[in-house]
Amino acid sequence: MEEPVVAERFAVGQSVRRVEDPRLLRGLGRYSDDVTLPRQAYAAVVRSPHAYAGVRAIDASGALKAPGVVAVLTGADLAADGIGNLPTDPTRKRRDGSPAFATPRAALARDRVRHVGDPVALVVAETREEAADAAELVAVDYEPLPALAGAADATRPGTPAVWDESPDNVAFVWEAGNADAVAHALEGAAHVTRLDFVVTRVAAAPLEPRAAVGEYDRRTGRYTLHTGVQMPHGVRNLLAEQVFRVPQTQVRVVSGDVGGSFGMRNGVYPELVLVLWAAKRLGRPVKWTSDRREGFVSDEHGRDNVSTVELGLDAAGRFVGLRVAITLNVGAYLTPRSAGSGTNNVGGVAGVYTTPAIHVRTTGVFTNMTPTGPYRGAGRPEATYAIERVIDVAARELGVDPIELRRKNLIPASAMPFKTGLVFTYDSGDFARGLELALARAERDGFEARRAEARGRGRLRGLGVAYPIEVAGGPYTAVNPDTAMLRVNPDGSVTLFAGSTSMGQGNETAFAQIVCERLGVPPGRMQVAWGDSDALGAGRGNGGSGALTVGGSAVLRVTDRIVDRGRRIAAQLLEAAPDDVVLRDGRFLVAGTDRGVTLAAVARAAYQPRRLPAGMEPGFTETAAFTPPAVTFPNGCHVCEVEIDEETGRVHIVRYVVVDDVGRMVNPMLVKGQIHGGVVQGLGQALFEQLAYDADTAQLLTGSFMDYPIPRADDVPLFEVGAHEVPTRVNPLGAKGVGEAGTVGALPALVNAVNDALAPLGVRHLDMPLTSARVWRAVQDARGGAPGGSG
Repeated sequence: MEEPVVAERFAVGQSVRRVEDPRLLRGLGRYSDDVTLPRQAYAAVVRSPHAYAGVRAIDASGALKAPGVVAVLTGADLAADGIGNLPTDPTRKRRDGSPAFATPRAALARDRVRHVGDPVALVVAETREEAADAAELVAVDYEPLPALAGAADATRPGTPAVWDESPDNVAFVWEAGNADAVAHALEGAAHVTRLDFVVTRVAAAPLEPRAAVGEYDRRTGRYTLHTGVQMPHGVRNLLAEQVFRVPQTQVRVVSGDVGGSFGMRNGVYPELVLVLWAAKRLGRPVKWTSDRREGFVSDEHGRDNVSTVELGLDAAGRFVGLRVAITLNVGAYLTPRSAGSGTNNVGGVAGVYTTPAIHVRTTGVFTNMTPTGPYRGAGRPEATYAIERVIDVAARELGVDPIELRRKNLIPASAMPFKTGLVFTYDSGDFARGLELALARAERDGFEARRAEARGRGRLRGLGVAYPIEVAGGPYTAVNPDTAMLRVNPDGSVTLFAGSTSMGQGNETAFAQIVCERLGVPPGRMQVAWGDSDALGAGRGNGGSGALTVGGSAVLRVTDRIVDRGRRIAAQLLEAAPDDVVLRDGRFLVAGTDRGVTLAAVARAAYQPRRLPAGMEPGFTETAAFTPPAVTFPNGCHVCEVEIDEETGRVHIVRYVVVDDVGRMVNPMLVKGQIHGGVVQGLGQALFEQLAYDADTAQLLTGSFMDYPIPRADDVPLFEVGAHEVPTRVNPLGAKGVGEAGTVGALPALVNAVNDALAPLGVRHLDMPLTSARVWRAVQDARGGAPGGSG
């Protein structure tokens, strides 16, 4: 992909600059904490300092006497008002097929707290500072109980139970594939590689902390929630039906500008319930804003699983069977988002390879840790890591080139559509071409010379390859179809109401490109609105790399409906047949002539009943919905090259190449930005990000940016991103999705590169995070003859 340039034409396929940036860069964005309402009060949450404890009593007398305090609310108050629990996941099963335990989770804990940060009381005061000060005066009498930290120990005999109703700490069991066929394949394989690995727990750490403002209108009985969420309609539905038990029309959710989510803002959090409940109870709006320390224990965490993968190969090096066992740490509560990372997206473990027999079993386990949920990739990076890492280990064991091993097992383009050995049928893709493009760009043929040169400088050099394929933008039954409404105003200006939201990735620009190209309207005469559940009856929101593939397709469909309506009005004005009228560059023309009328003229006529065709109602507004018939499969090849300083263990990423197939690109510059950001988040987890807990107390040890590092500019190289467009037919745009693509490939590419650098020392596998200390220790162990890289 060439460096983006500013296009003269605002159209699909052009690298136009983001239309939202001038507003955001000048500080004119409207984020959740920017919402300030008349008579607004401020809330602070009192949270448990214990990972597991009984709650004997709560004494709020001291806090109630503090300056500015309006109220101190507890779980008893919440129950007395009949507020329902937060949603859980009733669809999951235990190993024997019986229903999994649906963990009850009130917005304020009453009898027990089950993780550090569990909310126990809400303090409301006149100012933010007064609320925070008073929260420290709430005295809670706790009875500490033995706590559990870590998935690996969750099911061992004698381990404390997080829930009495689930004494073995198993939250659910899910499996897919043919277990018998895989067992048979592995038994008959010429070689089986087995690898145990850990995918660490991480924080989403968006630029904007979570915040919420709740208001309640006593005249209408309506709740309004202002907060940054990915799916406003979905959150509205859950709040109305399961928490407040009111009709959906009584709840409105408004999401403005959002400073990043990555899956974390994807459901109903306790604080969303609390500000709405408090607003009704107190008769005034209530605002809550998280600080960073609070966010580390209350925002849903990502990843966190312990897995075993087994790959069987025949004598010719062809994959014959793959078995993966995943232990997924869901934390203290089973939410609607807990299991998805270990179930919905693990089909990607098949990779881009012809493996005929695959089986995956995921066991979700409870721990006394913050609940986990989707985080950029949401199971896709974990699945890709399993297959791409075990391929490298197998190649090392067999003494063959890992690239050649991949080539031998790639699905050919001629095989499309291809039914994998697990869950998915790929509709399109040319994986061999993508691999060769990436290797050429990364100059892989010259790598051994670069490795030798680095060795002369006392550096260990390694090269890692990963070829991820992911599922994106599918017809999820639990998610609304995406909807778009387009209105051409009487002066010819245009307003789009999108069901898809934006978390900062540039959807406002991409949607405008689709509409402006089709209608011939300059971007300055167009407004894009989203995030208000009152504006549209339904909306999918944002998630699963589907905002453009699904939401953009709804935008394209509604634009076509506007064009069709405009053609009929223009035909009336031009005294022509509608079939003879075409729209070109903002003018409706009679085909084969120079007779025409502008879109603005048609818009004026649209609001004048006497100028309309017989039977047409006045107005120039259309609505359309789009539900994709199938998922899409973005894919691409990542090549990472690293150098390691033997004396310090520091990993230096010297080069990173990506060639991605994301289908048709609406805006190549936005695509490149998404890939950059995704790669950085994947590299950060592989290098040093980890939410570490004390094994005995389940206390979070990395609860601030003093202890939890995230990548900085000097930690990563300038990325080289190339495009390999293979459009899909699943949606009218031909797009496949890009939001998670970078992260999915970065995790295994970097770990493969570091392990390749360490391999000459005899290191078989070193788990993430690849911190300087861990890498240095692996080098020292290898030099001393001790087993290297046990993880």
